[in-house]
Amino acid sequence: MKTKILYLFFLMISLVSKSQNYPLSEQSKISVITCDKGDELHSLFGHTGIRIQDPNRNIDTVFNFGMFDFSTPNFYLKFVKGDLQYYVDQAPFEHFLYAYRLDNRSVYEQELTLSLEQKQQLFDQLTKSLYSDDKFYTYKFIDKNCTTMVVDQLNTIYGENIILKTDEKNSSYRKVLNPYMDNLYFEKLGINIIFGYRTDEAAEQLFLPIELFNSLHKTTFQGKKLVNKETIHFTRDSSIKTQSWWNKSLLLYFVLGLILLLRSKWVFYVYLTIAGLLGIFLLTVGFYSDHREVLMNYNVLLFNPFLLFLIYFYRKKNKKWLEITEKILVVCLFTYILFMLNKAHLGIMAPFILTHILIFIFFHRRFRKLLTTKKKYST
Repeated sequence: MKTKILYLFFLMISLVSKSQNYPLSEQSKISVITCDKGDELHSLFGHTGIRIQDPNRNIDTVFNFGMFDFSTPNFYLKFVKGDLQYYVDQAPFEHFLYAYRLDNRSVYEQELTLSLEQKQQLFDQLTKSLYSDDKFYTYKFIDKNCTTMVVDQLNTIYGENIILKTDEKNSSYRKVLNPYMDNLYFEKLGINIIFGYRTDEAAEQLFLPIELFNSLHKTTFQGKKLVNKETIHFTRDSSIKTQSWWNKSLLLYFVLGLILLLRSKWVFYVYLTIAGLLGIFLLTVGFYSDHREVLMNYNVLLFNPFLLFLIYFYRKKNKKWLEITEKILVVCLFTYILFMLNKAHLGIMAPFILTHILIFIFFHRRFRKLLTTKKKYST
């Protein structure tokens, strides 16, 4: 018992001592660290951190707002729901840089123009967040992530919202995001399917690390450049190929082409069932999730739950309800095509649109032929 009390006593002393910030010296520096995109899904869009150096105080650490715990109960449900807690942590810059070199991800540093008072304020602010309720925040893909958190911290220090987006304000979020996934076709396909109308809006929010890098480079404050020095710590080795042979659009074209060439109603049943279940998933996520990016998902007009009814009524040979279902699906598909004409992912979804059209024609002709045959036998 005494041992436990003693342990808790020293733990409290340790936490209190860590929460006491050291006064920074005139030689201290504060920088924004930008890491290029990686090859894993969670690293596709890069990363942002804040580096604080002070050789006189033996400080060289990176504050990182992009931390999450895979062991969190119901991790994936929380992520989809939009209430997964991310948190801030710190690590020695040497360890931070080593990890990104190991992942073959470029690392850039931009030293900021700050007074000693502003540096101290930011250092105190960041250190406090490690040992308070500010440590955790609810992650949002566009509105609250490792980059937006850094922007908020810096704007607080400058006293006004001086760090704003400078690039591609008129492009949609979807158009801005898609190039990040050029070598990961199925990730691009999945994200474009699950994202709804929000990502077709003009990308005015500063939320991507490289966008922050470019904005900092161009921003001035009180007649001075915000960045007084830029350093490249590591450049990605482009000779290292990480793209999988199968993660390409050709594989999808092959599968869809094979489905159409087989002209088997059972193969079509499987395809339409998967598409219909995907539509139910999109609707469920839209109602369940707090992520604004997945709301109002018009892709449900293509991956339509009514496809399941089409199979059912075709199997039952129910002429009346089959015709009604066909009309609903045709109207939905036509509406979807019109809506997609100016969208950034039209080319990605085009193979599915064509496949749906050809399968609809197949079932329509087969059912009409079946009805005609029945009439002949009845007369």
